[in-house]
Amino acid sequence: MCAELRRDIISGCWIITNTKGKEEFFQSLEPGARIEGKPCPFCPGNEKETPKEIYALRKPGTLPDQPGWSVRVFPSKEKVLEIEKELERRGAGIYDAMNNVGAHELIIESPEHIKNLSDLPNEQIKNALIVYQKRIIDLKGDKRFRYAIVFKNQRPRSPFRLGHTHSQLVALPLTPQSVKDELENAKSYYVEKERCVFCDVVKEELDAGLRIVEENKSFISYVPFAPRLPFETWILPKKHNADFTQEDESTLFDFAAIMKVTLGKICKLLDDPPLNYMIHSIPYMRPRAGYWKTIDKDYHWHLEIIPHIVKVEGFSWSSGFYIEPLSSEVTAELLRETKL
Repeated sequence: MCAELRRDIISGCWIITNTKGKEEFFQSLEPGARIEGKPCPFCPGNEKETPKEIYALRKPGTLPDQPGWSVRVFPSKEKVLEIEKELERRGAGIYDAMNNVGAHELIIESPEHIKNLSDLPNEQIKNALIVYQKRIIDLKGDKRFRYAIVFKNQRPRSPFRLGHTHSQLVALPLTPQSVKDELENAKSYYVEKERCVFCDVVKEELDAGLRIVEENKSFISYVPFAPRLPFETWILPKKHNADFTQEDESTLFDFAAIMKVTLGKICKLLDDPPLNYMIHSIPYMRPRAGYWKTIDKDYHWHLEIIPHIVKVEGFSWSSGFYIEPLSSEVTAELLRETKL
């Protein structure tokens, strides 16, 4: 049976299933480690160890799949989505399924073998952000896709980690449920108050000052009033903008600067924890029934950073209530006072 997307009829969430064979799955559970001394495939000179380059920022005169790049993009070897397939929606009894159509790309954020994004200079982070934008815009041209998400899995203690900073981009034929929930809440708030909920959050957090971690002229980073996990931190633009790809280079530099400081504080205070970050922006707006006409006014793109320093236990899984050992105000204070 081929891999496919399946929708849970009760929650509305989609999953990707059947991505491994039985033997491969049980082998993946066995402990293992990257062989020491093996060349990093993400470093310059090892480009032939990766799939062919999709896009790169390069020095003039240098060739694809050769050294000379500053940011490089190629398909993931471990992709569970396939860009070559046709989009086929089908029923499976009362359930919904579709082909595992999508794009899955790796974005190597620096030619230097550096572990964390926060170890890079602001200019280099800005260049990576520019590439994020360019890839999201390029994939928008594929009418099968409805959403693209950029995310990072930072796992410093994983035996499988290569130790070379990179992030991932996935384009999907649907909008993830977690993003849909944000969109619906933002729309409901706008219908009731004729204001963007995210803009109101920016104003509230700046006025209160209790949960602010860092601020510059274009962005705030803060601990949400009701976070899911300890030290969850968001970065929001001060100026209303629903679409991450519409930010210009000067604003992206400010975004790079606050990302560097915020991630650096989290890494230093929590001893370089495993973490994820993800950029939530608007979907690809394909005109159809129920087309969203106010999204540019009611939504606000942002970055969510989630360190993983505690286990989620049964009560939280079963109820959706997360238990926070420290208040947002305390965690924000700890991060704010962390010196880099």
